Amino acid sequence: MSEPLKSLPLTRASVEAAHKAIKEHIHYTPVVTSKTLNDLASTPQMVEGASQIPARPKMRLFFKCENYQKVGAFKSRGAFHALSRLSKDQLSKGVVTHSSAWPQEILSDVFVALSIVQLWSSGPLFYLCSALALAARTHGVKAYIVMPTISTPSKIAATKGYGAEVIFSGSTSQEREAVVEDVIKRTNATLIPPYDHPDIILGQGTMALELEEQVQELIQRDKSLTVHGDNSEQENGHSTMNGSSIHDKDDLVQSRGRRAGHLDAVIAPLGGGGMLSGIATALFGTGTRVFGAEPSFEGADDGRRGLEANERITSVKTLTIADGLRTPVGKINWPIISDKSKVKGVYAVTEEQILSAMRLVIERMKVFVEPSAV
Repeated sequence: MSEPLKSLPLTRASVEAAHKAIKEHIHYTPVVTSKTLNDLASTPQMVEGASQIPARPKMRLFFKCENYQKVGAFKSRGAFHALSRLSKDQLSKGVVTHSSAWPQEILSDVFVALSIVQLWSSGPLFYLCSALALAARTHGVKAYIVMPTISTPSKIAATKGYGAEVIFSGSTSQEREAVVEDVIKRTNATLIPPYDHPDIILGQGTMALELEEQVQELIQRDKSLTVHGDNSEQENGHSTMNGSSIHDKDDLVQSRGRRAGHLDAVIAPLGGGGMLSGIATALFGTGTRVFGAEPSFEGADDGRRGLEANERITSVKTLTIADGLRTPVGKINWPIISDKSKVKGVYAVTEEQILSAMRLVIERMKVFVEPSAV
């Protein structure tokens, strides 16, 4: 694909251009909300032993359902945009990437706990492989996918089903990357990285543009879905986003007089950082605050820890249930995520909190999502 320095600049305008390039190839996934979840989020939380009065939040939550995207994940956006940026000569030689593999038994206890055996079984790179294979088939391009020999038959069949040539390798990243290099030497195919490239970032950011538009449309039809219109709490120094005091002068100015349908904040999962960086790029300058969320299990919260240490953490070894977030933040994504004007903060959650959130979404919203999404 194009060299990072030759890619479009990481701006909202570039995200808009990316959306124009890919929208005929992707699903316009739905945005849903839930009165039950809104009421739960708006209930004051008493902290044992705390002396101060609990906050009085007034929140409305909106969920962008990328689980209904082609291949079942947002990765289709970045894959289609990456191919749209390749030259005819590059396309004629094909594209290549590699998939990870995680032993099924790692998640068996969790599957039993939720009584939804094998609801998810894809590693963090599998969705990219499927997305790239689909995008390549759509454009009549050859796709080479390097997969470990221990990959599940369903993953292999799914990848082949999109028309890709599957080439097997060992299970470690070093072994996979070595086979990828052999493929490139043999075919001159272009490597498409899973998240650490401007073209991928811009493609993933297109979901934020749709989210903005869809929330506005929902609120136009149902005014009860907005918390804006009464600025009394804001005038007294409270934010309707979370009920806590606003200490940032710019945030206070932005919070006053907001139009119905304006998003106060967006929270996105953080693994390699393609989605979070893309959303932060798309929403920069709009007044919407962007936050990242990641698991804390076995050091999976490399983003949060990196921000505290003021340096990117380059290696993550964790078996968190949120298998799509087991990767360190990418080099290109890090300057965006560590920029406070673009990403306000990154927060970590426990495995128990992830399971509770999954159960809540499944029981109350009837939406099946993977652990990395909640």
